[in-house]
Amino acid sequence: MSAASKASAVKRAFAAGGALAGAIEGYRERPQQCEMALAILEAIESHGVFTAEAGTGTGKTFAYLVPAIIAGGKVIISTGTKTLQDQLHDRDLPAVRNALASGATAALLKGRANYVCLYRTQRAVREARLGSREEAAQLRVIARFASSSDTGDRAELAAVPEDAPVWLHATSTRENCLGQNCPDYRNCFVMRARRNALAADVVVINHHLFFADVMLRDEGIAELLPACNTLVFDEAHQLPETARLFFGEKLSTAQLAELGRDARVELRAAGGAAADLERLAQKLERAARELRLAFGDEPARLAWSQALAQRNFAASLQALAAALEALAAPLAEQAERSEGLASCARRAAQARATLARLLAEGDRNEVRWVELSAYAAQLHVTPLSSAEMFRRQMTDSPRAWIFTSATLAVGEDFSHFKRELGIDASGSRTWPSPFDYARQALLYVPRGLPTNPNHPAFTAAVIEAALPVLRASGGRAFLLFTTHRALRRAHELLAAHLAEADLDLPLLVQGTGSRSELLQRFRRLGNAVLLGAASFWEGVDVRGEALSVVLIDKLPFAPPDDPVLAARIEALRVQGGNPFIEFQLPQAILALKQGAGRLIRDETDRGVLVLCDPRLYAKPYGRTILASLPPMKRTRERADVETFFARIPA
Repeated sequence: MSAASKASAVKRAFAAGGALAGAIEGYRERPQQCEMALAILEAIESHGVFTAEAGTGTGKTFAYLVPAIIAGGKVIISTGTKTLQDQLHDRDLPAVRNALASGATAALLKGRANYVCLYRTQRAVREARLGSREEAAQLRVIARFASSSDTGDRAELAAVPEDAPVWLHATSTRENCLGQNCPDYRNCFVMRARRNALAADVVVINHHLFFADVMLRDEGIAELLPACNTLVFDEAHQLPETARLFFGEKLSTAQLAELGRDARVELRAAGGAAADLERLAQKLERAARELRLAFGDEPARLAWSQALAQRNFAASLQALAAALEALAAPLAEQAERSEGLASCARRAAQARATLARLLAEGDRNEVRWVELSAYAAQLHVTPLSSAEMFRRQMTDSPRAWIFTSATLAVGEDFSHFKRELGIDASGSRTWPSPFDYARQALLYVPRGLPTNPNHPAFTAAVIEAALPVLRASGGRAFLLFTTHRALRRAHELLAAHLAEADLDLPLLVQGTGSRSELLQRFRRLGNAVLLGAASFWEGVDVRGEALSVVLIDKLPFAPPDDPVLAARIEALRVQGGNPFIEFQLPQAILALKQGAGRLIRDETDRGVLVLCDPRLYAKPYGRTILASLPPMKRTRERADVETFFARIPA
């Protein structure tokens, strides 16, 4: 089919009486959607690089699926979240293939941690050394699922929570996978998914898997993903951060503790534990725990210098290095006894190499830092920029590279995103949302808030400003916060105020259930107020009357004490740049657009966006931020909010 014929096919598909309208209930013709699809088709045909920002409601998923399928060839679509990955594979892709009467085959490919590992699951069942009866029962459920499932995808097993610790015993990692030497290799769910991906025309992956493949190819081990003609990155705004993490190195105390446990298990399985090795493995587990205990209980991200200032960190780190060194050599000597021991020996050698790099003198183009979770300390070395490394991946072979999201540009300027990924030569375009924001939405910036958003009384003032809005809207609100500390404080204050005012509005708070559970309750209740932080700022779609208010407490500038951000700011300053204008402000604008995008999700939605940061009017950069938001009517008067809601049913 010629390029002109393909373009005609795309136009016909999106027309009012076309293929999509005939096959998909509720389909509406949108000029922006067809224009975007034609621009993407042109990039595919020319093996070009194209960056597209499509406002909410444009229908960007269909805008890249239709031209990709019509153009033909191998297509890989990478998403930022597993939720969108499943939605694409299970709903959107089948709908488009059906509408186009396409015979293109499709496959879903996730990272190995998403699939049950037959070998590790059965080994854990035999060992029966889990932490509780609940974990043992969950493991039996997983084993039964593995024996009957076609995919082994843990997302299909709702009976075991996604964050249950038992999954560590029932899944594999790149480090502990036995590969072709595994006794269950022929039935391996990961290998089955990869074989399906190799045979499919369209493969749906996620950004983490893409970069994992890049790293494996760079090391000459294997190529997880097949060569393709077209590569589409949806939710592309997440790529720079994901790239930096993957192009760096990390080592966690949980990873080392697991190595110690696995070594002991494999020694027993190979014909009896050696007392010395058993002791060395236990010593590594203990050293890993003690390194985490060198810090407080709270999750945190610390610069390497801050970590070294902790009383026991340096000594614990040296003890961990010594324990790893002591175990690695005798493990290598035992490697021939079984493939499990050989795998442990390889993992110990890799961990030694990573730890040596972490302990070496730093490069000025990278930053060392420590991330603390409830149960582990993760040691990182992260490049300050991933642009050069990403650019190298794009020169491997001729193919089309498509980047799309609702938030890539500041106004119509893509320079920040392009600079972050090293794709300066790409074509780019923005398509505004088809929604009538002037009619559907109101932007309210309350008066009387403390001029300094870091003032101790600021969160209390935000809740005071929120109360009349919640009264006018009858709840139906998201309250989004830039820090978990502010979220906790806001919950305390709001609960007290609602009780005092006798307002019966259910409060839902991030952390009291999974995100999907909280959203289901929010939709069902119809008048709830949901308080959330980072994970509720994007990827959340609540349509209709259940959500009529989105309140954001502060402009989402990243905390300047974040170790990676602080190092990047200093590097830009040394190069003579302006870190605020070139980096911090664009990042904050893109994050704010994500949060604000939760409000209007459909042509019939109506609602109020409340931004509680006085810097929008007090600082010169506030005009740039306001200009980057959808064209809503703006007000600073509470009466306008009350009038807005008085005109629509509660």
